[in-house]
Amino acid sequence: MSGFQGRVAIVTGAGAGLGRSHALGLAKAGAKVVVSDISRDAAAAVAAEITDMGAEAMAAAADVANGDQVRAMVEKAVAAWGRIDILVNNAGILRDKSFGKLDPVDFALVMKVHVMGTFNCTQAVWDQMRQQGYGRILFTSSASGLYGNFGQANYGAAKAAMVGLMNVLHIEGAKYDIRVNTLAPTAATQMTVGLVSDEVAALLAPETVTPAVLYLVSEQAPSRMIMGAGAGVFAVTHIRETEGVFLPEGERTPERIAARIAEITDTSGERILDSAFD
Repeated sequence: MSGFQGRVAIVTGAGAGLGRSHALGLAKAGAKVVVSDISRDAAAAVAAEITDMGAEAMAAAADVANGDQVRAMVEKAVAAWGRIDILVNNAGILRDKSFGKLDPVDFALVMKVHVMGTFNCTQAVWDQMRQQGYGRILFTSSASGLYGNFGQANYGAAKAAMVGLMNVLHIEGAKYDIRVNTLAPTAATQMTVGLVSDEVAALLAPETVTPAVLYLVSEQAPSRMIMGAGAGVFAVTHIRETEGVFLPEGERTPERIAARIAEITDTSGERILDSAFD
């Protein structure tokens, strides 16, 4: 896809797996890439891959949950290249356990990395994107957040939060041509080792997801789209609301709701709403 020449992109968690694939994909398309990872060595290795193929990259060792480190990374990129056009929020961790056995520390840690990490990175580039009148921001959700998955209460909660954040920033960024989308990838990475077979892992290579990333952060990108991607399949998730049923004041009881639940849940008149006030 065209439109990446001269663009500056930050990809978090880019030292391996999906992030590495996204960073390489953006570089091949012509973007200058900040390869961000909590591991300095991993970030440097991927940045070296990019420069070896003739593109521009810089490595940035940053913990996305640390606001100071994130701001320093952004300032370094702007000092070197003058702008930030694209942010791919990819960094994440897993601490899976059934809810009854889930340690509050592990719940808080996953929320910190995914939710606060995404917040830190996005807010760090927000003013720059507003000033330049252009920005493309991608959040990473998951089917676990959209639909649920056993043993992932912390991860699912964090990934569902991405959709809420996207909805608000889509509205706030519109007049600055900041477009905000969410990716829901299905891929075999270091976080899925032991969870899927080698055969399935081969089908779910990170490279099968990256084309969706390039579309969602391109000049031609939509905004407020949730796109699922994996194994060469691309799909979109929609959040819709049924038309609803008005109940007169005397009928606003649980019993009347139950009696008319078929009408209330009827999908024939459902629609996508543009904002909460709709």
